[in-house]
Amino acid sequence: VKEVANLSLVSSACEVVSAAYASTKESHPCVRSVCDAAERGAHGMTEAAASCVQPVLATLEPHVAAASEYASKGLDKLGEKLPLLQKPVEQILSDAKELVSCRVADVKGAVSS
Repeated sequence: VKEVANLSLVSSACEVVSAAYASTKESHPCVRSVCDAAERGAHGMTEAAASCVQPVLATLEPHVAAASEYASKGLDKLGEKLPLLQKPVEQILSDAKELVSCRVADVKGAVSS
């Protein structure tokens, strides 16, 4: 999970979503109240779940470590095949806009001639 979160695409997408969430909460007091209540509930449930699951995780730790290593290798291979994962969202959007602009210019040129 940490490796996935550290991918440029994922981390920048999380930053964008987090900024939008914070901005929405700041701009709309009613939404802020609902979000604050949801956050408190999620925090409480997470703590309760963590305390219940901890003994099971301790037992499964060798299996979790093996699965984590396997997933890490798969993620490395995926990163090699999809270099897009190493780019932040802003760069991907910029590249996409540039590609679309070039294609539109090509089409305009073809239509004009």
